[in-house]
Amino acid sequence: MSSDSKNTTAPGESAAPKNFIRTIIDRDLAEGRHPTIVTRFPPEPNGFLHIGHAKSICLNFGLARDYDGACHLRFDDTNPEKEEDFYARAIQDDVRWLGFDWGETVYHASDYFEQLYGFAVELIEKGLAYVDSQSPDEIRAQRGTLTEIGQNGPYRDRPVQENLDLFARMRAGEFEEGQCVLRARIDMASPQIILRDPVLYRIRKVAHQRTGDTWCIYPMYDFTHCLSDALEGITHSICTLEFQDNRALYDWVLDNVPSAPCHPQQLEFARLNINYTVTSKRKLLQLVEEGFVSGWDDPRMPTIQGMRRRGFPAAAIRNFCTQIGVSKKDSCVDMGFLESCVRDELNDSAPRCFAVLDPLKVVIENYPEDLVEEFELANHPKIPEMGTRTVSFSRELYIERNDFLEDAPKKFFRLAPGREVRLRGAYFVTCTDVIKDDAGKIIELRCTYDPQTRGGDAPDGRKVKGTMHWLSAKHAIEAEVRLYDRLFTEENPTGDKERDFKEFINPNSLTILPDARVEAGLAEAEAEQCFQFERQGYFSRDREQSETGKPIFNRTVTLRDSWAKKK
Repeated sequence: MSSDSKNTTAPGESAAPKNFIRTIIDRDLAEGRHPTIVTRFPPEPNGFLHIGHAKSICLNFGLARDYDGACHLRFDDTNPEKEEDFYARAIQDDVRWLGFDWGETVYHASDYFEQLYGFAVELIEKGLAYVDSQSPDEIRAQRGTLTEIGQNGPYRDRPVQENLDLFARMRAGEFEEGQCVLRARIDMASPQIILRDPVLYRIRKVAHQRTGDTWCIYPMYDFTHCLSDALEGITHSICTLEFQDNRALYDWVLDNVPSAPCHPQQLEFARLNINYTVTSKRKLLQLVEEGFVSGWDDPRMPTIQGMRRRGFPAAAIRNFCTQIGVSKKDSCVDMGFLESCVRDELNDSAPRCFAVLDPLKVVIENYPEDLVEEFELANHPKIPEMGTRTVSFSRELYIERNDFLEDAPKKFFRLAPGREVRLRGAYFVTCTDVIKDDAGKIIELRCTYDPQTRGGDAPDGRKVKGTMHWLSAKHAIEAEVRLYDRLFTEENPTGDKERDFKEFINPNSLTILPDARVEAGLAEAEAEQCFQFERQGYFSRDREQSETGKPIFNRTVTLRDSWAKKK
C-alpha cells in the first residue's frame, strides 16, 4: 500500500548527518529485511502543527527521500470529540509548504475501523481481550502505581463468548459512554504499567468527521497505531521518546494479532524543545482561546502557520531541523539558533529596500522644490543577479527618529546639528536647524545638501562616518509594521509547577508601529514575501491589510541576535 514520496531540498541546505536511525536502516537494508523503507507522519487533526512536528516531518519524509522509499501522511483520527477537517486541511498545507509530498493517497486511521474491529475480535477469541464493565475510576484504582502492582478486576475472566457478545453490543450502541470498555488481557502485575490490561476500545457517541454515525466505539491510539502501520507496510515507525514505554504494547498487539500483515519496528528519538516557548497543543490552544495571541497563525506562535506568516522560509526550517540532528537524549535548543538559520537563508534571498519605522521629517532647504530625482539602488549588495530598483528623491524626506540626536556624543555617527552624513545612495546632507512643537517635541529637521555628492560620494574625497537610509516623503507609502519578540520572558515557561505558564507571557512580545513608511514598490509585494529593511531587520508582507487599508509588514528576525546581549 505504499505510495511515492516526492520531496524538496533547496540548494545550499545541509545534508542530513548520520544518526542512530540511519544506522539501523542501513543495517536492515544490508541484511535484506526490506527491499526499501516506508515511514509515516501520523498527526492527530486536533490542532495546528508546530516546530516539533516540523522536525518529525523532515525526519520521516527526509528518510524516505534519501533511501528512495515512501512516507505516508496518515491522520490519527480516532477521537472525534476534538478533531476537525479544518485542522486536517491545515496540516496538509503545512507539509506541502515545508517542501514534502506524500504522493497520491492521504491515509486515515478511520480507513481501517472495520479491520481494527476484526483484529479486536481476534484478540477476544484468543482470550487476550475482554469487556470490562467497571467505571473508569474503578479501572484506574486497580491499575496500581510504579511501586504497587495492579489488581485483577471482577470481569477479567469473562468467557470468550460473553465478551464477543458484549463487544458486538457495544458496537451496536446498546451501552452508554463509560458503561464498559474493551481491554487487552495481558498482566496486571507487569512492571510496565502500559501492559496492565490497557483499554483498547471506548464508547463515544459522537459523529466522526469522516465516518459520520457509523461508529459509536473508537479504538485507542496504542491499538490503532501499530495495526495501521502494519496495514500500510510501514517498515520503521519513528516517534518521539514519550512513546518509548508504549513500544511494549506496540509489539504485544502485533505479536498477538495473527492476521496483521507485518511487524514494523518502532524507533524513538528525542522531541524538539525550544526555549522561550511551549509546544504542547493543549497549552497552545489555551493561548488561542484565552486571547493571548490572535490565533494559531499568530507570528509569535511556534506553529508552522505562525512561523510562515512571520516570514520564516521553509528552507530555513528544514535546515534547522537537519542541523539540530536526531538523538535519544532530550535537550533544549536556543530559539536564537532557529533565528540564525532564518537569517542565513534570508541573507541570500531577501531583496534590500528602505523602510522608515518611526518617521522624522527632513526638509532640504537648498534642494529645488519641484525637482524629483531617481536613484538606481542594488536589490542585493553581493548578488547582482537580483537586479536594481528605482528610488525617488525629493526636497522633503523621512529619516528614522533615532537617527537624530540634538545633543549628540562624539561617537554618535548619525545626524545632529551641524553634522554631515551620507544619505545612502544619494547625497551628503548637513543639519542646520531643528523645529519643535509647543510641547518641545522635534517634528522637523532643516538641512542642506551638497549637489556634488550625488550617488553618495564626495569628489573632494572627504569622508563622513554616518550613512543613513531615507525615503522621499511624497513617494513613500504608509504601512503598519509589527515588531515581534519572545512570547515568554522565561526560558522554560512550564518549568515552575507552582505557577501558570501564562504568567510568564512577555507583555512586549508585540509592538505595533502604525505610521511607518516604506518604498513605493512594496505596495505590490506578495503575501509572505520577505525583504531586508536596511539597518532594521528582515520583514515579510502579512497576508492581511490593517484596518486603515495600509499594508502590514511583520518583522521576521532582527539583523543580529539581540537576545544574546540580554542573557
